[in-house]
Amino acid sequence: MIRLLFTSGRGPAECRIAVRKAIATLADEAAALGLETDCVEGPSPDKHGPGSAIVVVHGEAAAAFARPWIGAIQWVAQSPVRPHHKRKNWFIGVVELPTPPEAPKALAAQDVRFEAFRAGGPGGQHQNKTESAVRATHIASGLSVVAREERSQHRNKALALERIAALLRLQGELEAITARNDAHAAHDRLERGRAVKRFKGEAFRAS
Repeated sequence: MIRLLFTSGRGPAECRIAVRKAIATLADEAAALGLETDCVEGPSPDKHGPGSAIVVVHGEAAAAFARPWIGAIQWVAQSPVRPHHKRKNWFIGVVELPTPPEAPKALAAQDVRFEAFRAGGPGGQHQNKTESAVRATHIASGLSVVAREERSQHRNKALALERIAALLRLQGELEAITARNDAHAAHDRLERGRAVKRFKGEAFRAS
């Protein structure tokens, strides 16, 4: 497991759009490799996207997959918000967060709505084709996760409860990071001229 903080820093709406697009791209790439991702957005996201978010990537290969994302991400595009704006380079930051020192508190099953489905997807013959996969939604917050790694629905339910509890803790952690202005400080430390990844256009294609 690896935890990544995506931040637009003090950037304008275009940077929040870049955060949203970058998270979606990372999640798609992770899914193609059979890795699960969970995401918690920072306080008060607007129609463009969140100012900051924490993404958790699960799986044995999670760290190797996610680490190339750490650093400055550059998006080269005409502003979708201000079409006549001359600026075309927008930067966001991705920072690895340390592993929390203690496990999240247990969550009661009655606080969560479960939906079972067939595992399918990446993994081929190694995945169970019965309805062992579980989508879990925390009723109060609306946070949702998918667990499909285990061979039984019971064990995936237990895993989903752990992940929901971890997401609830992450939500509090992200609010604290925002309150302390850590997201801005982390973003400001990044070297804008040395992007680790570069994307172009509205389609957010790697370049």
